[in-house]
Amino acid sequence: MTDAARGHSAATLYEASPRGRACDPALRPVWPGARLAGPAFTVQGIGGDNLALHRAVATAPAGSILVADLQAAAHGHWGEILAVAARQRGILGLVLDGGVRDVAEQAALGFPVFARHVTVVGTGKEHPGRFGVPVRVGGVVVRPGDLVVGDADGVVVVPAESVDITLERADARVAAERRALVAIRRGVTTLEYYDLPRRDREP
Repeated sequence: MTDAARGHSAATLYEASPRGRACDPALRPVWPGARLAGPAFTVQGIGGDNLALHRAVATAPAGSILVADLQAAAHGHWGEILAVAARQRGILGLVLDGGVRDVAEQAALGFPVFARHVTVVGTGKEHPGRFGVPVRVGGVVVRPGDLVVGDADGVVVVPAESVDITLERADARVAAERRALVAIRRGVTTLEYYDLPRRDREP
Protein backbone atom coordinates (compact mmCIF):
# COMPACT_ATOMS: atom_id res chain seq x y z
CA MET A 1 0.00 0.00 0.00
CA THR A 2 2.92 2.36 0.56
CA ASP A 3 3.75 2.25 -3.15
CA ALA A 4 0.06 2.69 -3.91
CA ALA A 5 0.09 6.03 -2.06
CA ARG A 6 2.15 7.28 -5.03
CA GLY A 7 3.90 9.92 -3.00
CA HIS A 8 0.76 12.00 -2.51
CA SER A 9 0.74 14.45 0.37
CA ALA A 10 -1.52 14.04 3.36
CA ALA A 11 -3.46 17.14 2.29
CA THR A 12 -4.05 15.82 -1.23
CA LEU A 13 -5.29 12.47 0.05
CA TYR A 14 -7.56 14.15 2.59
CA GLU A 15 -9.14 16.31 -0.11
CA ALA A 16 -9.44 13.38 -2.52
CA SER A 17 -10.92 10.86 -0.12
CA PRO A 18 -14.69 10.48 0.13
CA ARG A 19 -14.27 9.19 3.69
CA GLY A 20 -10.81 10.27 4.79
CA ARG A 21 -10.30 11.98 8.13
CA ALA A 22 -7.62 14.28 9.48
CA CYS A 23 -6.20 13.59 12.92
CA ASP A 24 -5.93 16.24 15.59
CA PRO A 25 -3.28 18.77 14.48
CA ALA A 26 -1.58 18.18 17.85
CA LEU A 27 -0.21 14.93 16.38
CA ARG A 28 2.94 16.26 14.76
CA PRO A 29 6.16 14.86 13.26
CA VAL A 30 8.69 14.78 16.05
CA TRP A 31 11.52 15.69 13.70
CA PRO A 32 11.48 17.91 10.58
CA GLY A 33 10.91 16.10 7.31
CA ALA A 34 9.39 12.95 8.80
CA ARG A 35 6.95 11.28 6.39
CA LEU A 36 5.14 7.97 6.49
CA ALA A 37 2.56 6.05 4.47
CA GLY A 38 1.27 2.53 4.85
CA PRO A 39 -1.39 0.24 6.29
CA ALA A 40 -2.21 0.61 9.96
CA PHE A 41 -1.28 -2.00 12.54
CA THR A 42 -3.40 -0.84 15.45
CA VAL A 43 -2.35 -0.91 19.10
CA GLN A 44 -4.52 -0.21 22.13
CA GLY A 45 -2.43 0.46 25.20
CA ILE A 46 -2.54 2.19 28.57
CA GLY A 47 -1.13 5.66 29.10
CA GLY A 48 2.14 5.59 31.02
CA ASP A 49 2.94 1.98 30.06
CA ASN A 50 4.77 0.84 26.91
CA LEU A 51 4.71 -2.97 27.08
CA ALA A 52 2.08 -2.94 24.32
CA LEU A 53 4.52 -1.15 22.01
CA HIS A 54 7.32 -3.64 22.72
CA ARG A 55 4.91 -6.47 21.88
CA ALA A 56 3.62 -4.66 18.78
CA VAL A 57 7.12 -4.26 17.37
CA ALA A 58 7.62 -8.02 17.72
CA THR A 59 4.23 -8.75 16.13
CA ALA A 60 3.51 -6.21 13.37
CA PRO A 61 4.26 -7.25 9.78
CA ALA A 62 6.95 -5.55 7.75
CA GLY A 63 5.63 -2.64 5.72
CA SER A 64 3.08 -1.56 8.32
CA ILE A 65 2.63 1.62 10.35
CA LEU A 66 2.09 1.27 14.09
CA VAL A 67 -0.94 3.34 15.10
CA ALA A 68 -1.19 3.40 18.88
CA ASP A 69 -3.71 4.81 21.34
CA LEU A 70 -1.85 5.58 24.56
CA GLN A 71 -4.63 7.81 25.88
CA ALA A 72 -2.79 11.03 25.00
CA ALA A 73 -0.57 10.47 28.04
CA ALA A 74 2.48 12.73 28.37
CA HIS A 75 4.96 9.89 28.94
CA GLY A 76 7.92 8.87 26.81
CA HIS A 77 6.36 5.63 25.55
CA TRP A 78 8.74 5.30 22.58
CA GLY A 79 12.42 6.05 22.09
CA GLU A 80 15.60 5.08 20.31
CA ILE A 81 15.61 1.41 21.37
CA LEU A 82 12.12 0.75 20.04
CA ALA A 83 12.82 2.72 16.88
CA VAL A 84 15.88 0.61 16.11
CA ALA A 85 13.90 -2.56 16.84
CA ALA A 86 11.06 -1.40 14.59
CA ARG A 87 13.40 -0.64 11.69
CA GLN A 88 14.99 -4.05 12.09
CA ARG A 89 11.53 -5.59 11.73
CA GLY A 90 10.67 -3.58 8.63
CA ILE A 91 8.06 -1.38 10.32
CA LEU A 92 7.73 1.91 8.44
CA GLY A 93 6.75 4.36 11.16
CA LEU A 94 4.66 5.22 14.20
CA VAL A 95 1.63 7.38 14.89
CA LEU A 96 1.13 7.57 18.65
CA ASP A 97 -1.49 9.44 20.64
CA GLY A 98 0.78 9.98 23.59
CA GLY A 99 4.38 10.97 24.18
CA VAL A 100 7.81 9.94 22.90
CA ARG A 101 11.44 10.79 23.60
CA ASP A 102 14.90 10.46 21.98
CA VAL A 103 13.81 12.73 19.15
CA ALA A 104 17.34 13.54 17.94
CA GLU A 105 18.27 9.86 17.82
CA GLN A 106 15.14 8.98 15.85
CA ALA A 107 15.85 11.79 13.41
CA ALA A 108 19.34 10.40 12.90
CA LEU A 109 17.82 6.97 12.25
CA GLY A 110 15.32 8.46 9.83
CA PHE A 111 12.50 6.64 11.60
CA PRO A 112 9.28 8.66 11.16
CA VAL A 113 7.27 9.26 14.32
CA PHE A 114 4.17 11.39 14.83
CA ALA A 115 3.10 12.01 18.42
CA ARG A 116 1.23 14.39 20.70
CA HIS A 117 4.04 15.03 23.20
CA VAL A 118 7.82 14.93 23.45
CA THR A 119 8.79 14.20 27.05
CA VAL A 120 11.40 12.47 29.20
CA VAL A 121 8.82 11.07 31.65
CA GLY A 122 9.25 7.31 31.94
CA THR A 123 6.80 4.41 31.62
CA GLY A 124 5.92 1.08 33.20
CA LYS A 125 5.85 -2.30 31.46
CA GLU A 126 2.85 -4.17 32.81
CA HIS A 127 -0.07 -3.92 30.40
CA PRO A 128 0.18 -6.14 27.28
CA GLY A 129 -2.30 -4.13 25.23
CA ARG A 130 -4.45 -5.29 22.32
CA PHE A 131 -3.70 -5.44 18.60
CA GLY A 132 -5.84 -5.50 15.48
CA VAL A 133 -8.75 -3.62 17.03
CA PRO A 134 -10.21 -0.22 16.11
CA VAL A 135 -8.43 2.55 18.02
CA ARG A 136 -9.07 6.26 18.39
CA VAL A 137 -5.97 8.29 17.60
CA GLY A 138 -6.05 12.05 17.31
CA GLY A 139 -9.83 11.94 17.45
CA VAL A 140 -10.07 9.58 14.46
CA VAL A 141 -11.11 5.93 14.56
CA VAL A 142 -8.42 3.87 12.81
CA ARG A 143 -9.04 0.26 11.81
CA PRO A 144 -6.47 -2.38 10.91
CA GLY A 145 -5.38 -1.98 7.28
CA ASP A 146 -6.55 1.63 6.87
CA LEU A 147 -4.11 3.77 4.89
CA VAL A 148 -2.25 6.18 7.19
CA VAL A 149 -0.27 9.07 5.68
CA GLY A 150 1.69 11.64 7.64
CA ASP A 151 3.85 14.58 6.63
CA ALA A 152 4.59 18.15 7.71
CA ASP A 153 0.91 19.07 7.38
CA GLY A 154 -0.42 16.34 9.66
CA VAL A 155 -1.82 12.82 9.66
CA VAL A 156 -4.66 11.56 7.46
CA VAL A 157 -6.48 8.22 7.66
CA VAL A 158 -8.17 6.74 4.58
CA PRO A 159 -10.43 3.72 5.23
CA ALA A 160 -9.12 0.61 3.49
CA GLU A 161 -12.24 0.28 1.34
CA SER A 162 -11.80 3.85 0.02
CA VAL A 163 -8.12 3.68 -0.92
CA ASP A 164 -8.51 2.88 -4.62
CA ILE A 165 -10.99 5.67 -5.36
CA THR A 166 -9.00 8.08 -3.20
CA LEU A 167 -5.82 7.43 -5.15
CA GLU A 168 -7.62 7.88 -8.48
CA ARG A 169 -9.02 11.20 -7.31
CA ALA A 170 -5.66 12.25 -5.89
CA ASP A 171 -3.94 11.59 -9.23
CA ALA A 172 -6.57 13.73 -10.97
CA ARG A 173 -6.24 16.47 -8.38
CA VAL A 174 -2.47 16.65 -8.75
CA ALA A 175 -2.79 16.86 -12.54
CA ALA A 176 -5.31 19.69 -12.19
CA GLU A 177 -3.05 21.56 -9.78
CA ARG A 178 -0.12 21.27 -12.17
CA ARG A 179 -2.23 22.83 -14.92
CA ALA A 180 -3.22 25.63 -12.57
CA LEU A 181 0.39 26.32 -11.62
CA VAL A 182 1.42 26.55 -15.27
CA ALA A 183 -1.26 29.16 -15.90
CA ILE A 184 -0.49 31.12 -12.73
CA ARG A 185 3.21 31.24 -13.55
CA ARG A 186 2.24 32.74 -16.91
CA GLY A 187 0.45 35.56 -15.15
CA VAL A 188 -3.12 34.35 -14.79
CA THR A 189 -4.51 35.35 -11.40
CA THR A 190 -6.09 32.82 -9.11
CA LEU A 191 -9.31 34.85 -9.32
CA GLU A 192 -9.32 34.41 -13.08
CA TYR A 193 -8.29 30.78 -13.12
CA TYR A 194 -10.85 29.63 -10.59
CA ASP A 195 -13.50 32.14 -11.71
CA LEU A 196 -13.75 33.61 -8.22
CA PRO A 197 -15.67 36.79 -7.34
CA ARG A 198 -13.55 39.90 -7.91
CA ARG A 199 -15.50 42.13 -5.55
CA ASP A 200 -17.95 41.92 -2.71
CA ARG A 201 -21.28 40.51 -3.72
CA GLU A 202 -24.20 42.89 -3.70
CA PRO A 203 -26.25 42.70 -0.48
